[in-house]
Amino acid sequence: MKVAIVGVSGAVGQEFLRVLDERNFPMDELVLFGSSRSAGRVYTFRGKQYTVKELKHNDDFKGIDIAFTSAGGGTSIEFAETITKYGTVMIDNSSAFRMDNDVPLVVPEVNAEDALNRPRGIIANPNCTTIQMVVALKAIEGLSHIKRVHVSTYQAASGAGATAMAELVKQYEQILKGEEPTVEKFAYQLAYNLIPQVDAFTENGYTKEEMKMYNETRKIMHSDIEVSATCVRVPVLRAHSEVTWVETERPISIEEARKAFAEAEGIILQDEPAQKDYPMPLFVADKDPVYVGRIRKDLTNPNGLSFWTVSDQIKKGAALNAVQIAEYLVKVGNVK
Repeated sequence: MKVAIVGVSGAVGQEFLRVLDERNFPMDELVLFGSSRSAGRVYTFRGKQYTVKELKHNDDFKGIDIAFTSAGGGTSIEFAETITKYGTVMIDNSSAFRMDNDVPLVVPEVNAEDALNRPRGIIANPNCTTIQMVVALKAIEGLSHIKRVHVSTYQAASGAGATAMAELVKQYEQILKGEEPTVEKFAYQLAYNLIPQVDAFTENGYTKEEMKMYNETRKIMHSDIEVSATCVRVPVLRAHSEVTWVETERPISIEEARKAFAEAEGIILQDEPAQKDYPMPLFVADKDPVYVGRIRKDLTNPNGLSFWTVSDQIKKGAALNAVQIAEYLVKVGNVK
């Protein structure tokens, strides 16, 4: 098994190294790729040092079984043919191919089998907010078909990369010193603030991030589900939180929902509000599962249910989900 990471120097690329090691992913060889700026850097993996190669249009991917790509949509589009030319499976973390009909969009707990049908050799990793939500929705969908969803997200700085996380920390330090905070990664200061915009606005008043949650959820779940999202950037480092309201075809009791979440793959139920026990980003950072709590019936709709989820954006929202896709392909013998 020969594995490549494209974009290894970024936050998700670094997380790929950690997740592959933590999960003891079966591989015999590792090749690291990056931009001309990153080429030559050295990273240690399982006690061995690896030098980053510059990503070029050549035959470097010949013999590579799986390539995890996280170098931005433009790079993914430009190099997709180069990466897949010799049969490499490209698991792409950008938004470049997510809505293409001939590219599966996969969350293993929800639709792992879709990864087996990949005409272009590409599998798309969904948006981080969508991944977290559909893992939870799958548990409810098993009880009764979900007709519609309203979701508000509370998204960590990590969603904008390692430099955004560093900027948030720096802003707090600067403010405490009485200095003017540096504002480069976001439209406004994030420290001590919330920004009700993630990505650019579209013509309908929703941002691209919000529309991703609508479109990607329908594709992943093979469903006519309707999703209305409001995405908010919050001064948290690396775990996203979401409050989700679902309307199902029949009423679902809290007991049913709790049981479904408790038994679902990839979910930890943390729902003891009387003991002030519920998921929070401070404690979910660097954890693998999606944590679910605050489960309650909607007061205005008998078929409505609300719950709260928290998940590490860099892990389950990006690197871990991609590695789980690869693990599934290895398990069923469908790498090449």
